[in-house]
Formats: sequence, C-alpha cells, structure tokens
Amino acid sequence: MFKVCGVGEVLWDAFPDGEKFGGAPANFTCHSHSLGAETYVASCIGKDRRGAMAREFLDNHGVNTSCLADSDTHETGVVIVALDDAGKPEYEIKEGVAWDNIPLTREMKALAAQLDAVCFGSLSQRNEVSRGTIREFLAATGPDCLRAFDINIRQHFYDDEVIGCSLESANVLKLNDEELPIVAEMIGAEGSDEEIVRTIIRQFDLKLVALTLGPKGALMVTPEESNFAVPPATDVINTVGAGDSFTAAMIMGFLNNKPLDQINEAANRLAAYVCTQHGAVPRLPESLTA
Repeated sequence: MFKVCGVGEVLWDAFPDGEKFGGAPANFTCHSHSLGAETYVASCIGKDRRGAMAREFLDNHGVNTSCLADSDTHETGVVIVALDDAGKPEYEIKEGVAWDNIPLTREMKALAAQLDAVCFGSLSQRNEVSRGTIREFLAATGPDCLRAFDINIRQHFYDDEVIGCSLESANVLKLNDEELPIVAEMIGAEGSDEEIVRTIIRQFDLKLVALTLGPKGALMVTPEESNFAVPPATDVINTVGAGDSFTAAMIMGFLNNKPLDQINEAANRLAAYVCTQHGAVPRLPESLTA
C-alpha cells in the first residue's frame, strides 16, 4: 500500500442547517484511503467537541490520526456559512484556530520520510506557524515522494510568496480555471491554457499538472504528453469535495503508473460522482474504487 498524507486544514463547515466535515487535505486523505492507500493527516484540532468529532470522522474513514495534534489553546477550525435571501453563501473562515498553529512533531518528521505522496494547499499557510511546519514537513519527504500542491485559493488568504515557495516545493500541481490566471500573471506566462501549463511545468520542474474546468472537463499535462477528459453528465447537488476527490484519484493513478488518459478519466468520474452526493466525503461505490 502506498503511504499518502494530507497536511493542512481540518475544519467544520457550519451551514444554517448543520455542520459538515471539511478541509481539503483531510478530504483528500479520506478519498485516497477509499482508493487503496494507507493514509495519514497532519494537522491540529482543539480539545473541544468539534475536535473530537473530527478525529472520530477521520478514524471512521480509515485515516491514521497519529499526526493529528491537539491544541490546549486554539479551537478546532470552523467556517461559518451564511446564506442570503437568494441562497447565495458568504463565508467566514475563522482565523487563529488550531490548524493555523500546526506544530512540527517528531512523529510528523518521521512520517514525512516514509511517504509516497503528500497533498498540501495555500489556505493552511496563511499563518506563519503552520506555514513553517508545512515547509519543513515537505523538506523532510524523500526525493521520490509526490508533493502535490492543490492551490485551493480562498478569499485573501494567499500571496505570491506562498504560491511561489509552494510551487518550488511541489512536483505535482492541481489548479482550476480561476487559479490559472493568478499563477500565469505571477510568473509572466502567456498563451493557451496548455501553453501556460507547460510554462509552469518547465519553470518549476513538475511531473504532472491538472487544470480542472468544472463540468467542461480537465486537462492533465506531463512533460511528455497531455490529455483532456470530460466528466459524465450528472445531477449536481453540490461541488464540495469534488476537487479533493479528483486530486486523490490523480495521485493514486500516477503512483500506480496508469496511462494519463486512464488517470484523467477516473478522476473525472470520481469527482462527478461526489457532486451528486451530500458532503465532501461520501462512501464510494466499488465501481469507482477498483
């Protein structure tokens, strides 16, 4: 079994009708476990009700929580979701929470050296404590480890320095059509989507880049080839967690040396299925995990 880890935010999305487990790296680990990996999450929760629920949720989804720290002084992360009269959501991503203060533990450094893949994003680097931990964690991984930067830009919680350093640390990148122009402007890349992606690959010596375009499909590019795939048509309930499932399928396919077209097709199918379910981490049918 491949050892795979998500490092970064663990939180709860608080909707008016209840709370849902969240955090892109945590969602990624749950999906990676469903796809056959031995999975870990490296993060921090508070010693509170949400923290206990988060640990229980991860345990129930087969994720090893030995590198999930407990904070005596910071509460478990929460995102307050408010809906206006038209049902449009507004978000308050609480700051100064436990995942902003992830400590670098001995267990985390030991785990990093054993990993086949790790996924991280930009949101969890908004605070200098977690930012430093994530950078040291990535530096402790082995040379063959896939270090996947799933940008996940949120509100104002990013800057060029975080994105640039993350790209330097990564060898795999996943981004969407809203994030591509931000990276392109930062590095001075121009041209078609694929031309910009290839510029990113050359500049940061990446093994694989995925550009997701929602229901339009996804472009996967390596230094040698490219593939475009379109997801099956579905009745979308919500898109929460779909991108995280896509990243998990992409990483697991790449680790298993599958052809690029098969990786892209499987990632699109999985993400499309998640869009038809309530919650970011639904139980997956066997047809999607084989």
